[in-house]
Amino acid sequence: MFGTIANTIAILVGTSLGSILKQGIKERYQDALFLAMGLAASGIGLNTVIQNMPKSHYPVLFIVSLAAGSLLGAILQIDSHFNNLINRKSQSNLGKGLSTACLLHCVGSLSIIGPIMAATKGDYTMLLTNATLDLVTSMVFGASFGWGMLLAAPVLFTWQTSIYLISKFLSATFFTSDFICELSIVGGFLILASGISLLKLRDIKTLDLLPSLLFPLIFFLGKMLF
Repeated sequence: MFGTIANTIAILVGTSLGSILKQGIKERYQDALFLAMGLAASGIGLNTVIQNMPKSHYPVLFIVSLAAGSLLGAILQIDSHFNNLINRKSQSNLGKGLSTACLLHCVGSLSIIGPIMAATKGDYTMLLTNATLDLVTSMVFGASFGWGMLLAAPVLFTWQTSIYLISKFLSATFFTSDFICELSIVGGFLILASGISLLKLRDIKTLDLLPSLLFPLIFFLGKMLF
């Protein structure tokens, strides 16, 4: 758990530093930061998809996951409910920032394999590397969106702790390379969608796409059981 705690603290520290800096940044510079985060998210999302797509053994799974997940998200109206809750106390951009940050922090090989390595081998290298990256990223998010980005820290903690506990006490074999690959492809598309939304190319309700991440999990659980 040491690595996950370090990763969570890195996000809290980075976000706090960025939020303090935000107070002295003029509005036009904040717009520049929004643009930078949009470009960065789009690039990371594309890179994640391109890296993992050739490794996929189930080329239709990501299409089914995105389609079914977007329908489920639209039915549940996740994005609308979340943004209505956030907008009561903050600016509307915070919802987009949080969804992008949570995806960047959680959906990546370091954030998935890191807790597995920590649980099974006591190796914290990947988690500490991820913590370093998240420290820098969260500073930019904090400077762009403010103190509300601190909420990304408990999301990451819950995500990595869940993976750690499953690997430690149930089975690390569930997190196969195929599962991580398919999850990364879907996650990459979600990160790309966040980037497009931040760039204001199209107002994509990214949170409505979040259920898409459940379908690779359901598929591989079914495959393992049957």
